[in-house]
Amino acid sequence: MIETIKYAEYECFLWLNSFHSPTWDVIMFWLTYRFTWIPLYAYLIYYLFTNFRPRFWQSLVFVALSVGLSDRFTTGFMKPYFQRFRPCHDPAIQHIVHVVGNCGGQFGFASSHAANCFALVATFFLLNGNRKLTFFLFIWAIIVSYSRIYVGVHFPTDLLVGAIVGIAISIILFVLMNKFKLLKLV
Repeated sequence: MIETIKYAEYECFLWLNSFHSPTWDVIMFWLTYRFTWIPLYAYLIYYLFTNFRPRFWQSLVFVALSVGLSDRFTTGFMKPYFQRFRPCHDPAIQHIVHVVGNCGGQFGFASSHAANCFALVATFFLLNGNRKLTFFLFIWAIIVSYSRIYVGVHFPTDLLVGAIVGIAISIILFVLMNKFKLLKLV
């Protein structure tokens, strides 16, 4: 049973990773590069400042903690604990994986990129922010997550679990901060 699931994931990954061209290699490299999104993050801080002025610092701390904890949980706990090879390091398929840029660390479960992006989406949704902005962030998170498959560094389940972790941490943190009156939604 496990071997069947693993084989299906290999097939799904290899199919999604196979849609490449020199132009898309450049686009996906920049989509997956973390510093590409600094202008977006600056805009989101500005958005919080202008739209959540009485609770700007609380909102900013909530967003930063959600993303930071999601990142720390995936990189500091999940990857060392599960030790699942990235596709580009997996001996069974590494010779046929299309890799763009650096392969990264040896282990990839769960994706920090997906966890961080979906934590950001969840925080803006939970803060009752602009629906258009939340929808844009959701599409952005999906595109960034797919870019991780495209560049050959994550399996689909790495991304799915990363997204679930980011959303779950944001929800738990939101509930805790509200329970202890650290995040006032006025």
